[in-house]
Amino acid sequence: MQENSSFLPSANRISTLIASVLLAFALTRLIQSPRFTLTITLPGFYFAYPLTLSTAMTLLAAALTATGMDWLTREHPRLGQKSNIEHLMLPTITTFVVGAPLALLSHGSAWWVGFVLSAILLAGVFLAEYITIDASAPYYAFARAGLTALAYALFLILATSLKFSGARMFLLVPVLFTVAALISLRILHLDGTDRWDFPWAIGIGIICAQLGAGLHYWQLTPIQFGLALTGPLYALTMLSASLAENIPVRRAATGPILIVTFAWILVLFLQ
Repeated sequence: MQENSSFLPSANRISTLIASVLLAFALTRLIQSPRFTLTITLPGFYFAYPLTLSTAMTLLAAALTATGMDWLTREHPRLGQKSNIEHLMLPTITTFVVGAPLALLSHGSAWWVGFVLSAILLAGVFLAEYITIDASAPYYAFARAGLTALAYALFLILATSLKFSGARMFLLVPVLFTVAALISLRILHLDGTDRWDFPWAIGIGIICAQLGAGLHYWQLTPIQFGLALTGPLYALTMLSASLAENIPVRRAATGPILIVTFAWILVLFLQ
């Protein structure tokens, strides 16, 4: 029993971390604050971005998650002197992403449903990241598959939320690039070879950002926009993993092409 428990985080630590992050989200509903607009005016250029308490609290919650995950993973007996940076990435992105739809949801039952789902999502990613520290853990394969699926779901939620909120191009492109690059980097690092494939991650981020910029002005619903970007992210990450395993290019590209085709056909049928 003790051996199995070493693969799981301390219940006190993980519950404290989850409660702290959720408290930051809850405070945005309890505290009313004025909206400030950051403006920059240059010849031929006007930049305006509204700053709210929700924006600040989402960034604070993401920073709190990164710090809390460092505190949580340091107690793992198999971590030793290894870096735990890889186990901070996805939880931090998760907190940042779930904060966007929570800020968009109106007061009432919809917000509480989103709040509860966010708690479940955070608990799942914290637990899975802790388990993946040790590849010999009995639940490692399940945790790895869960993190991969969660990463793509997060990108879909993010892209959908950005479209729904009417985010402008100057915000849309860098956010899509950053999140797509980090998600693909984390997924590729889960292959067990302990490699950081920065060229592929940066390339995938650039492609997703370019697609997002091109689709920004199309008359797409938020879910159509999200699917149109998540399909290529999934396909390109799969292509990179296949090529790393020395699978022939033609065979490695078959699956990704089918995935992109299916995703974009689904986008057409959702009109």
